[in-house]
Amino acid sequence: MLAVKIHNLELKNPVLTASGTFGYGEEFADFVNLNRLGGFIVKGTTGTHREGNAYPRMAETPSGMLNAVGLQNGGVDKFCSEVYHRIKHLDTNIIVNVSGSSIEEYCEVAGKIDALEHIPAIELNISCPNVKKGGMGFGTDPQMAAQVVAAVRKVYHKTLIVKLTPNVTSVVDIAKAVEAAGADSVSLINTMLGMAVDVERQRPYLSTITGGLSGPAVKPVAVRMVWQVAHAVTIPVIGLGGIASAADALEFLMVGARAVQVGTANFIDPAVTMKIIDGLDDYCKRHGIKDINEIIGII
Repeated sequence: MLAVKIHNLELKNPVLTASGTFGYGEEFADFVNLNRLGGFIVKGTTGTHREGNAYPRMAETPSGMLNAVGLQNGGVDKFCSEVYHRIKHLDTNIIVNVSGSSIEEYCEVAGKIDALEHIPAIELNISCPNVKKGGMGFGTDPQMAAQVVAAVRKVYHKTLIVKLTPNVTSVVDIAKAVEAAGADSVSLINTMLGMAVDVERQRPYLSTITGGLSGPAVKPVAVRMVWQVAHAVTIPVIGLGGIASAADALEFLMVGARAVQVGTANFIDPAVTMKIIDGLDDYCKRHGIKDINEIIGII
Protein backbone atom coordinates (compact mmCIF):
# COMPACT_ATOMS: atom_id res chain seq x y z
CA MET A 1 0.00 0.00 0.00
CA LEU A 2 2.78 2.46 0.89
CA ALA A 3 5.65 1.18 -1.27
CA VAL A 4 7.23 3.68 -3.69
CA LYS A 5 10.23 3.68 -6.01
CA ILE A 6 12.97 6.27 -6.47
CA HIS A 7 14.93 5.24 -9.56
CA ASN A 8 16.31 1.82 -8.52
CA LEU A 9 15.45 2.26 -4.84
CA GLU A 10 12.55 0.21 -3.58
CA LEU A 11 11.11 1.96 -0.51
CA LYS A 12 8.72 0.23 1.92
CA ASN A 13 7.05 3.60 2.34
CA PRO A 14 7.76 7.18 1.25
CA VAL A 15 9.16 8.31 4.61
CA LEU A 16 12.87 9.12 4.77
CA THR A 17 14.81 11.18 7.29
CA ALA A 18 16.72 14.31 6.32
CA SER A 19 20.48 14.50 6.52
CA GLY A 20 21.85 16.27 9.57
CA THR A 21 18.78 15.59 11.68
CA PHE A 22 19.12 11.85 12.20
CA GLY A 23 22.83 11.28 12.82
CA TYR A 24 23.80 7.86 11.51
CA GLY A 25 20.44 6.33 12.39
CA GLU A 26 21.82 4.45 15.37
CA GLU A 27 21.26 7.47 17.61
CA PHE A 28 17.50 7.04 17.11
CA ALA A 29 17.37 3.25 17.53
CA ASP A 30 15.88 3.56 21.03
CA PHE A 31 12.98 5.64 19.72
CA VAL A 32 12.09 4.16 16.32
CA ASN A 33 12.23 0.88 14.46
CA LEU A 34 14.78 1.88 11.84
CA ASN A 35 13.74 -1.04 9.63
CA ARG A 36 10.25 0.46 9.25
CA LEU A 37 11.59 3.55 7.52
CA GLY A 38 11.60 3.86 3.77
CA GLY A 39 15.20 4.85 4.39
CA PHE A 40 17.38 7.32 6.25
CA ILE A 41 20.00 9.77 5.08
CA VAL A 42 23.11 10.01 7.21
CA LYS A 43 24.74 13.30 8.08
CA GLY A 44 26.80 15.17 5.51
CA THR A 45 30.04 13.35 4.73
CA THR A 46 33.13 15.11 3.42
CA GLY A 47 36.59 14.08 2.26
CA THR A 48 38.26 14.86 5.58
CA HIS A 49 37.29 15.41 9.20
CA ARG A 50 35.44 18.65 9.87
CA GLU A 51 34.77 20.29 13.23
CA GLY A 52 32.05 22.50 11.81
CA ASN A 53 31.38 26.11 12.74
CA ALA A 54 32.00 27.75 16.10
CA TYR A 55 29.25 27.80 18.73
CA PRO A 56 26.55 29.03 19.03
CA ARG A 57 25.35 27.40 15.84
CA MET A 58 21.67 26.69 16.48
CA ALA A 59 18.83 29.03 17.42
CA GLU A 60 15.07 28.68 17.73
CA THR A 61 12.90 30.97 15.65
CA PRO A 62 9.11 31.31 15.35
CA SER A 63 7.85 28.03 13.81
CA GLY A 64 11.36 26.88 13.03
CA MET A 65 15.04 26.93 13.80
CA LEU A 66 18.28 28.27 12.39
CA ASN A 67 21.36 26.10 12.17
CA ALA A 68 24.92 26.69 11.12
CA VAL A 69 26.52 23.41 12.18
CA GLY A 70 28.77 23.44 9.14
CA LEU A 71 28.96 19.75 8.16
CA GLN A 72 30.66 18.47 11.30
CA ASN A 73 31.67 14.87 10.58
CA GLY A 74 34.57 12.45 10.83
CA GLY A 75 35.25 12.27 7.10
CA VAL A 76 34.54 9.59 4.52
CA ASP A 77 37.32 7.21 5.56
CA LYS A 78 36.05 7.08 9.12
CA PHE A 79 32.53 6.50 7.85
CA CYS A 80 33.68 3.61 5.65
CA SER A 81 35.91 1.96 8.28
CA GLU A 82 33.75 2.46 11.37
CA VAL A 83 30.20 3.75 10.95
CA TYR A 84 29.29 1.68 7.89
CA HIS A 85 29.99 -1.60 9.68
CA ARG A 86 27.69 -0.62 12.55
CA ILE A 87 24.67 0.13 10.38
CA LYS A 88 25.04 -1.95 7.20
CA HIS A 89 22.88 -4.78 8.60
CA LEU A 90 19.75 -2.64 8.77
CA ASP A 91 16.84 -3.69 6.55
CA THR A 92 16.21 -0.29 5.00
CA ASN A 93 17.76 2.06 2.48
CA ILE A 94 20.84 3.77 3.91
CA ILE A 95 21.70 6.87 1.90
CA VAL A 96 24.83 8.96 2.42
CA ASN A 97 24.71 12.72 2.05
CA VAL A 98 27.89 13.71 0.21
CA SER A 99 29.38 17.17 0.37
CA GLY A 100 32.61 18.94 -0.46
CA SER A 101 34.43 22.18 -1.13
CA SER A 102 35.50 21.22 -4.65
CA ILE A 103 34.45 18.96 -7.48
CA GLU A 104 37.46 16.77 -6.71
CA GLU A 105 36.31 16.30 -3.11
CA TYR A 106 32.77 15.43 -4.18
CA CYS A 107 34.15 12.80 -6.55
CA GLU A 108 36.54 11.39 -3.97
CA VAL A 109 33.77 10.89 -1.40
CA ALA A 110 31.26 9.55 -3.93
CA GLY A 111 33.80 7.08 -5.30
CA LYS A 112 34.54 5.65 -1.87
CA ILE A 113 30.84 5.35 -1.02
CA ASP A 114 30.22 3.64 -4.37
CA ALA A 115 32.30 0.69 -3.17
CA LEU A 116 30.06 0.05 -0.14
CA GLU A 117 27.70 -2.81 -0.95
CA HIS A 118 24.90 -1.85 1.43
CA ILE A 119 24.70 1.82 0.50
CA PRO A 120 22.35 1.95 -2.53
CA ALA A 121 22.31 5.72 -3.04
CA ILE A 122 23.91 9.03 -2.24
CA GLU A 123 22.38 12.46 -1.86
CA LEU A 124 24.68 15.05 -3.37
CA ASN A 125 24.58 18.17 -1.25
CA ILE A 126 25.21 21.10 -3.56
CA SER A 127 22.93 23.34 -1.55
CA CYS A 128 24.22 23.83 1.98
CA PRO A 129 24.08 27.49 3.10
CA ASN A 130 26.42 26.92 6.06
CA VAL A 131 29.68 26.15 4.27
CA LYS A 132 31.77 29.02 2.98
CA LYS A 133 33.35 27.08 0.11
CA GLY A 134 31.48 24.74 -2.21
CA GLY A 135 27.99 23.77 -1.11
CA MET A 136 25.56 26.47 -2.07
CA GLY A 137 28.12 27.96 -4.45
CA PHE A 138 27.58 24.97 -6.72
CA GLY A 139 23.84 24.79 -6.11
CA THR A 140 22.93 28.32 -7.10
CA ASP A 141 24.33 28.24 -10.65
CA PRO A 142 22.91 25.84 -13.25
CA GLN A 143 26.22 25.37 -15.04
CA MET A 144 28.18 24.73 -11.83
CA ALA A 145 25.48 22.38 -10.56
CA ALA A 146 25.57 20.43 -13.82
CA GLN A 147 29.36 20.32 -13.76
CA VAL A 148 29.62 18.75 -10.30
CA VAL A 149 26.80 16.28 -11.01
CA ALA A 150 28.38 15.21 -14.32
CA ALA A 151 31.73 14.66 -12.61
CA VAL A 152 30.23 12.60 -9.79
CA ARG A 153 28.15 10.62 -12.28
CA LYS A 154 31.40 9.32 -13.82
CA VAL A 155 32.57 7.78 -10.53
CA TYR A 156 29.26 6.88 -8.90
CA HIS A 157 27.16 4.09 -10.39
CA LYS A 158 24.16 3.71 -8.08
CA THR A 159 21.17 5.98 -7.45
CA LEU A 160 22.28 9.62 -7.46
CA ILE A 161 19.98 12.08 -5.69
CA VAL A 162 20.84 15.78 -5.89
CA LYS A 163 19.71 18.09 -3.09
CA LEU A 164 18.60 21.53 -4.26
CA THR A 165 18.73 24.89 -2.54
CA PRO A 166 15.73 27.24 -2.37
CA ASN A 167 18.07 30.25 -2.29
CA VAL A 168 17.89 30.79 -6.06
CA THR A 169 15.85 32.79 -8.54
CA SER A 170 14.61 29.67 -10.35
CA VAL A 171 14.85 26.27 -8.70
CA VAL A 172 13.41 24.76 -11.90
CA ASP A 173 16.47 25.83 -13.88
CA ILE A 174 18.77 24.09 -11.39
CA ALA A 175 16.62 20.95 -11.40
CA LYS A 176 16.63 20.74 -15.17
CA ALA A 177 20.40 21.25 -15.26
CA VAL A 178 21.18 18.43 -12.84
CA GLU A 179 18.68 16.12 -14.56
CA ALA A 180 20.46 16.70 -17.87
CA ALA A 181 23.82 16.06 -16.17
CA GLY A 182 22.81 12.61 -14.95
CA ALA A 183 20.91 12.95 -11.67
CA ASP A 184 18.50 10.08 -10.97
CA SER A 185 16.39 12.13 -8.55
CA VAL A 186 16.28 15.53 -6.87
CA SER A 187 15.43 16.38 -3.27
CA LEU A 188 14.22 19.80 -2.16
CA ILE A 189 14.24 22.04 -0.35
CA ASN A 190 17.36 22.45 1.71
CA THR A 191 17.26 25.18 4.35
CA MET A 192 16.54 28.80 3.50
CA LEU A 193 19.13 31.42 4.36
CA GLY A 194 18.05 33.29 7.47
CA MET A 195 19.20 35.38 10.41
CA ALA A 196 18.06 36.16 13.94
CA VAL A 197 19.25 38.84 16.37
CA ASP A 198 19.45 38.73 20.17
CA VAL A 199 18.24 42.24 20.92
CA GLU A 200 19.24 42.16 24.59
CA ARG A 201 22.84 41.25 23.78
CA GLN A 202 22.70 43.26 20.54
CA ARG A 203 24.32 40.57 18.42
CA PRO A 204 23.29 37.75 16.07
CA TYR A 205 22.29 34.48 17.70
CA LEU A 206 24.61 32.48 15.43
CA SER A 207 28.40 32.70 15.36
CA THR A 208 28.19 32.72 11.56
CA ILE A 209 25.58 35.53 11.63
CA THR A 210 23.40 33.76 9.06
CA GLY A 211 22.29 30.14 8.90
CA GLY A 212 19.80 27.71 7.47
CA LEU A 213 16.13 28.13 8.38
CA SER A 214 14.11 24.92 8.68
CA GLY A 215 10.87 23.72 10.25
CA PRO A 216 7.18 24.51 9.66
CA ALA A 217 7.98 28.10 8.69
CA VAL A 218 9.45 26.98 5.36
CA LYS A 219 6.81 24.39 4.41
CA PRO A 220 4.62 26.53 2.10
CA VAL A 221 7.70 27.59 0.14
CA ALA A 222 8.89 23.98 -0.04
CA VAL A 223 5.52 22.69 -1.25
CA ARG A 224 5.45 25.35 -3.97
CA MET A 225 8.96 24.55 -5.17
CA VAL A 226 8.35 20.79 -5.18
CA TRP A 227 5.19 21.35 -7.24
CA GLN A 228 7.14 23.48 -9.73
CA VAL A 229 10.01 21.02 -10.07
CA ALA A 230 7.78 17.94 -10.27
CA HIS A 231 6.11 19.47 -13.32
CA ALA A 232 9.42 20.38 -14.93
CA VAL A 233 11.52 17.21 -14.70
CA THR A 234 10.93 13.54 -15.46
CA ILE A 235 13.08 12.12 -12.65
CA PRO A 236 11.56 11.40 -9.21
CA VAL A 237 11.29 14.29 -6.76
CA ILE A 238 11.76 13.93 -3.00
CA GLY A 239 10.12 16.65 -0.93
CA LEU A 240 11.21 18.11 2.39
CA GLY A 241 10.78 21.23 4.43
CA GLY A 242 8.75 21.51 7.62
CA ILE A 243 7.16 18.05 7.55
CA ALA A 244 5.89 17.14 11.03
CA SER A 245 2.77 15.05 10.37
CA ALA A 246 1.18 12.69 7.89
CA ALA A 247 -0.91 15.59 6.57
CA ASP A 248 2.27 17.54 5.86
CA ALA A 249 3.75 14.56 4.02
CA LEU A 250 0.57 14.14 2.00
CA GLU A 251 0.79 17.73 0.77
CA PHE A 252 4.19 17.00 -0.75
CA LEU A 253 3.06 13.71 -2.26
CA MET A 254 -0.02 15.29 -3.80
CA VAL A 255 2.01 18.02 -5.52
CA GLY A 256 4.33 15.45 -7.08
CA ALA A 257 6.92 14.23 -4.56
CA ARG A 258 7.53 10.49 -4.78
CA ALA A 259 8.91 10.41 -1.23
CA VAL A 260 9.50 12.84 1.64
CA GLN A 261 12.18 13.57 4.20
CA VAL A 262 11.49 14.44 7.82
CA GLY A 263 14.06 16.77 9.37
CA THR A 264 13.60 19.33 12.14
CA ALA A 265 10.60 17.46 13.57
CA ASN A 266 12.99 14.68 14.67
CA PHE A 267 14.43 17.07 17.26
CA ILE A 268 10.98 17.74 18.72
CA ASP A 269 9.67 14.17 18.64
CA PRO A 270 12.25 11.44 17.96
CA ALA A 271 9.44 9.02 17.03
CA VAL A 272 7.68 11.35 14.58
CA THR A 273 8.61 9.25 11.54
CA MET A 274 6.75 6.23 12.92
CA LYS A 275 3.68 8.39 13.51
CA ILE A 276 3.85 9.71 9.95
CA ILE A 277 4.08 6.20 8.50
CA ASP A 278 1.09 5.12 10.61
CA GLY A 279 -0.77 8.27 9.58
CA LEU A 280 -0.21 7.61 5.88
CA ASP A 281 -1.44 4.06 6.30
CA ASP A 282 -4.54 5.28 8.13
CA TYR A 283 -5.22 7.92 5.44
CA CYS A 284 -5.09 5.33 2.67
CA LYS A 285 -7.47 3.04 4.55
CA ARG A 286 -9.95 5.85 5.27
CA HIS A 287 -9.96 7.00 1.66
CA GLY A 288 -10.01 3.54 0.08
CA ILE A 289 -6.58 4.02 -1.48
CA LYS A 290 -4.94 0.69 -2.24
CA ASP A 291 -1.65 2.15 -3.49
CA ILE A 292 -0.24 5.47 -2.29
CA ASN A 293 1.11 6.06 -5.80
CA GLU A 294 -2.51 6.80 -6.78
CA ILE A 295 -2.33 10.20 -5.09
CA ILE A 296 1.21 11.20 -6.05
CA GLY A 297 1.02 14.29 -8.23
CA ILE A 298 -2.76 14.56 -8.27
CA ILE A 299 -2.47 18.34 -7.89
